[in-house]
Amino acid sequence: MSEAGSASVVSVEPIVDAHLHFWDFERHRYPWLQDEPQPPFRYGNTRPLRRNYLPPDYRRDSAGFTVAATVHVEAEWDPADPLGEQRWLATLKARYGLPSVSVAQARLDRDDVAEVLAEAARFEFVRGVRHKPRAAPSPAKVRRGERGSMDDPLWRAGFALLATHGLSFDLQTPFWHAEAARDLARNFPATRIIIDHAFLPTDRSAEGLRAWRAALEAVAGEPNVALKISGLGQPGRKWDAAANLPVIRDAIRIFGSRRTMFASNYPVDRLVGSFRTIYQGFQAAVADQPADDRRALFHDNAARIYRIATDCAFIPSPLAEGGFSRRGRGC
Repeated sequence: MSEAGSASVVSVEPIVDAHLHFWDFERHRYPWLQDEPQPPFRYGNTRPLRRNYLPPDYRRDSAGFTVAATVHVEAEWDPADPLGEQRWLATLKARYGLPSVSVAQARLDRDDVAEVLAEAARFEFVRGVRHKPRAAPSPAKVRRGERGSMDDPLWRAGFALLATHGLSFDLQTPFWHAEAARDLARNFPATRIIIDHAFLPTDRSAEGLRAWRAALEAVAGEPNVALKISGLGQPGRKWDAAANLPVIRDAIRIFGSRRTMFASNYPVDRLVGSFRTIYQGFQAAVADQPADDRRALFHDNAARIYRIATDCAFIPSPLAEGGFSRRGRGC
C-alpha cells in the first residue's frame, strides 16, 4: 500500500507503520473499549475511540506519507474467539490490501494455546502474537513469579511454542518489568521479542526517566529483542515533539538504529495527536542522523523483523544486529 491521498506530500521516504489497529463495533466486541465502567487506560478516556476504524480511515489519516506496509497488532478482540480477528483481517486484506501483516491474539496461559497458535500460524500474513503478561501498577509493587506474569511456568509453556511456528512475540509491559523481560529473552533466544510502545515511559520525571533508561539497557543486551517507538502520548497533553524528542533519542541510542522502529499506534494515538504530528515528530528527532539510519528506523527494520516483502530493500544483518533478515527488491 502506498497512498498519499489528496493532501500535499509530507514525506516521500517509505514508511512501514509497525503498530496499528482496525476495529468494527458493528460486527465485533472489544471489551477494553466497550465495557462499563471503563477499564483503566494510560491516556484516560477511551470513549472517543468508540467508532469504526478501517483501512480507508487509516489512508485518510496517513495521507501525505508514503506508507509501504503496515503491521496490525491485535486490538484486544473478545478473547472468547481469538482467531476471529484474523479471519476478519483476511477479508480486509482481500478488499483493501491492508493490513500487510498481523500480530495475532493468543493467551499463552490458556488450555487451548497450542491449538490457537497452530491455527494462527496458518494465516499467511500472521507474523507473531501478543499477550500482555500480568504487570504491577508501579515499580514498588513488582513481585516476580506471579500467576500470569512472564515468570509463570504455565505462561512460559505457551511462550515456548512460539518458536515451533516461527512466530515472534510483541511484549507490552511497563519498563519496571525489565528483569523478567531480560530473563525471558535469555531463556528463549530463538524467539524474537518486540517491546511495544518504547517500554511505556509513562513517568517523565527525571527519576522516572533514569529508571526507564536503565530498563532499556537491561534488555538491550539480548540480541533477540527489538524496540518499537510508539504510544508516547501522555494523559491530558497533546503529542509534543519537544517532550518526546529526548525519549526517542535515548531509545535509539540504547537499542541502536538497527533494532528500533517507528509506529503510529493508530487510531489509539489519535487521542493525543494527528498522524502528521507524530511522524513529523519522529522525523525531527532523527533529522541529524545518517540517511541509512533514518531509512532503517522508518522502514527497513520493521520490514525485516516482521518479514514484509515491500518494494524497498531490507537491510540484511546477523541476529546480533536485529536478525531474521530477508532480501527484497530495491526501491
